Amino acid sequence: MVTAKQPPLEQRVLQFIREHRLVSSQHELLVAVSGGPDSVCLLHILAKLQEELGIRLHVAHLNHQLRGVDAEADAEYVADLARQLGIPATIEKRDVKAYQAQQRISLEEAGREVRYTFLAQVAKSIGTNQVAVGHTSDDHIETILMHLIRGTGTRGLRGLQPSSRWQSSGNSLTIIRPILLLSRQGTADYCHHHQLMPRTDASNLSLSPLRNRIRHQLLPLLRSYNPRVDEALLRTARIAGDDLAFLDSESARLWDELVQRQENTIVLDKGRFLELPSALQRYLLRMSIEKLLGNLKDIETRHIEEIMDALTKPAGKRLSLPGGLNFFIDYDKYLIGPDAAALSPFPVLGGKFPLKLPGETHLSGWCVVATIISREQMAEKDEDFTAYLDFDKTGDRLVVRSRQPGDRFQPLGMSQPKKLGEFMIDSKIPSAWRQRIPVVCSPEHILWVVGWRIDDRVKVTKGTKQVLCLKFERD
Repeated sequence: MVTAKQPPLEQRVLQFIREHRLVSSQHELLVAVSGGPDSVCLLHILAKLQEELGIRLHVAHLNHQLRGVDAEADAEYVADLARQLGIPATIEKRDVKAYQAQQRISLEEAGREVRYTFLAQVAKSIGTNQVAVGHTSDDHIETILMHLIRGTGTRGLRGLQPSSRWQSSGNSLTIIRPILLLSRQGTADYCHHHQLMPRTDASNLSLSPLRNRIRHQLLPLLRSYNPRVDEALLRTARIAGDDLAFLDSESARLWDELVQRQENTIVLDKGRFLELPSALQRYLLRMSIEKLLGNLKDIETRHIEEIMDALTKPAGKRLSLPGGLNFFIDYDKYLIGPDAAALSPFPVLGGKFPLKLPGETHLSGWCVVATIISREQMAEKDEDFTAYLDFDKTGDRLVVRSRQPGDRFQPLGMSQPKKLGEFMIDSKIPSAWRQRIPVVCSPEHILWVVGWRIDDRVKVTKGTKQVLCLKFERD
């Protein structure tokens, strides 16, 4: 059987770049080069293609200060290679261990954050927002397995993409992977063929990082069960990618119908959300969190599943999420944000405020207008922030405050007093709002839960001589 000869590596990479529209002509392109075979192969191929692609290259190399003289030698090698290729280079060093101690994260995570922050800064300095990295199909396979081990959803099964977005602490970067179609062995063979003599990082042999254990232990074991397991994993990633592309389009279509963003809070229509298939629910939740945080790096599948399990819980339920976010369940909506109370139409009440009767009282974002009128002067009440009360029954020593433990009142139309907390629950007042709702009180009892109900004992009757009209307006 005669097998078709593959085109040269450079042409395969060129085709891959064009197929996925990874670069635009007349643009600077930053290339991250560690000195290892993958990134050296990437740089060498891009250097050959830069005229055809119409791009200008710039090399970036970061010394993480973790490997002593070996790291210094890596930097010298990259600088020399860039000079030979006639490509400008930015070579710096950063203290990754100090950053790890400061942030209290793993060394691997610290290295990644420091590295991409450095790359974002260099990219900005040369007028681009793109960096090319030397990830190969082997990295792609290892990433799929790593996500699977950590309990991923469909998004994790997709593995590495030809292009992705990195964002952190005000820095953002588009990461492109032009040699994702090549194997690690392929890049090593390319470097050997062109006598590039790339550097070898001894830390890649350590079994401490999870990725290295997958590379050196798990993958060889899986290949003993299925010699074509690499193909199977790549096929799974393609299928997951197709599924996610469909979910992307469906979620974009539904977003404007179901979702509102109010400052730093996402609001989901509860009724319509519950009608969706679970796959779309999960996807919209991830989209919502990503829009608030800028990325999903700390959001694990378990966080999404905890939300899914809570969707039918009673109003008032709250779940904590990474990044300082919370998931709140309201009566007719779900909220994702740092503070559901921020969506309350009521400002924070900061104490107890005596009312001027008659007159105007300014308090915590409100202006309370009080007038004394006759029954004949009463207009038909058309809003919840105006109340008519029997002035002879209320007295003139009224205050406005927030609710307090043990509060009770007799809602209009009821014959017996009721706990204010129970009234608020029955009235489906969002729990995050309850402490902000103004309560008008006399020395004896509550007269009005502003925005909802007056007390039955101070209602206007045929025998009322003077009517107290209270109107709350936003100040």
